[in-house]
Amino acid sequence: MESWKRNLWLLWVGCFITSASFSMVVPFLPLFLLHIGVNQNIEMWSGLLFSSAFFAGAISSPYWGALGDKYGRKPMIIRAGFVLFVIYVLTSMVTNPYQLLILRILQGLLSGFIPGSIALVGTNTPEKHVGYALSMMSTATATGGIMGPLLGGIIAKIFDSRIAFASAGVFVLCSTLLVLFWVKEEKFVPSKGRASVIESMKMAVNNRPFLTVLSLSLLTQFSVMTIEPVLPLYIVQVGGSAKDASLVAGIVFSLVGIASILFAPRWGKLADKIGFHKILVIGLLVGGLGNLAQLLFHGIWGFSIVRFIYGAFFCAVFPALNGLVVRSTPTDFRGRAFGLNQTANQLGGMLGPLVGGAISGVFSIHSVFWVTGILLLLAAGLAYRTNSPRPSTGQG
Repeated sequence: MESWKRNLWLLWVGCFITSASFSMVVPFLPLFLLHIGVNQNIEMWSGLLFSSAFFAGAISSPYWGALGDKYGRKPMIIRAGFVLFVIYVLTSMVTNPYQLLILRILQGLLSGFIPGSIALVGTNTPEKHVGYALSMMSTATATGGIMGPLLGGIIAKIFDSRIAFASAGVFVLCSTLLVLFWVKEEKFVPSKGRASVIESMKMAVNNRPFLTVLSLSLLTQFSVMTIEPVLPLYIVQVGGSAKDASLVAGIVFSLVGIASILFAPRWGKLADKIGFHKILVIGLLVGGLGNLAQLLFHGIWGFSIVRFIYGAFFCAVFPALNGLVVRSTPTDFRGRAFGLNQTANQLGGMLGPLVGGAISGVFSIHSVFWVTGILLLLAAGLAYRTNSPRPSTGQG
């Protein structure tokens, strides 16, 4: 097997395991608070635990990206994997919410397994296969995101939440050992500049195509995350039966992930033929219309079908954005570029739920669908008006 293919499949497995480990414990953090004896201000603690990791990750991602450009992306992936292993195991031992909050902040500051893997794949894959490779990496996180909650729920039911956290750590350790022993980073050219976040941001500001990609990443993630806090509530409304609300919400949530697994590789191959720019515009356009179309259906079946169609198109967006990061940046800036892109995603992930919850509280759940759909259509317009960046393979 060619080296880039071997790396792709090994990192696919690593990202699948890491994504599954994350999603098998993080959605259950509010329940874990009850498990460790927190009975007051649970909503406040849940919000802090979720947003703190996003905020910490937004701050630290460019720094780890800069170190990746200097010392290699593989060492950064291994570092992040071992850190996650330790944090998950320590989380299984906490006795109060303050300890849990500290560990969540450390997780945000020190992790970066998946962004590092995407950067390595984007840099070590032949130009004509980059779209396919990045789309496959997207299916890894989507598949892990679907399998994780199911696995975490089963482990927590058979044993308890502490065992679920410890198991997540062991799974991440296994994925890290895969990278350590079998992934090979070839043709790595170290960056000559020092690992400075300020310097990285200056270089990004001077690269207009890349700056546009960062803006689109922030706007897209923000748009999608505005709907996250209220989507389960809306599913309960259209689902009818409150008794089966959790099961129905879980199934509907998984539809977008299943659509991603089925269609993302096809979008990736098409991107290699017609370009990431066109694929991005299509994904954002149909994603925006898909969110607006969900308002037309007041039954769970119609809503579910529209969600699946939305997922089949929207799964093209983030791999296309990652592809444009590759196209718009030189090789020795690639780690910093993906670090800054991760920061944009983290900021969108942190701000989106806050705005979505506020809009839903002041107006209605329906208004959040309007806002999300319109924001995605605006992002599609911005992407359409922006010229597609030419491939950048220089070392400067």
